[in-house]
Amino acid sequence: MAKPRQISSTVVWLKASAPVKPALGQACNGCGVCCAAEPCPVARVFLLQFRGSCQALEWHADVQQYRCGMLVQPANYVRLLPYAWQGWFARGVRRWIAAGTACDSDASVGE
Repeated sequence: MAKPRQISSTVVWLKASAPVKPALGQACNGCGVCCAAEPCPVARVFLLQFRGSCQALEWHADVQQYRCGMLVQPANYVRLLPYAWQGWFARGVRRWIAAGTACDSDASVGE
């Protein structure tokens, strides 16, 4: 007999004006669901955060989207990062999390 599947649910709060989460595999639109649901590998390594909403998730009201603070202002999160290395670090983070490519969050979103 198969084991019953355990289903977990997490409630995350996002701005009402944030974009609606795209379907898995569709283009990323900055909805913030993935980062609000759980920390990515970058947050685990550099922020030592293993659960909860990512500390680096930032709301950008000018574009009505969420952004990764490790991409837009890495020195605010990695304190010992030399200023000259910020661009290099942000490019590495962008590649590591595949920012702006496709939605990789299978989280279901309710109203």
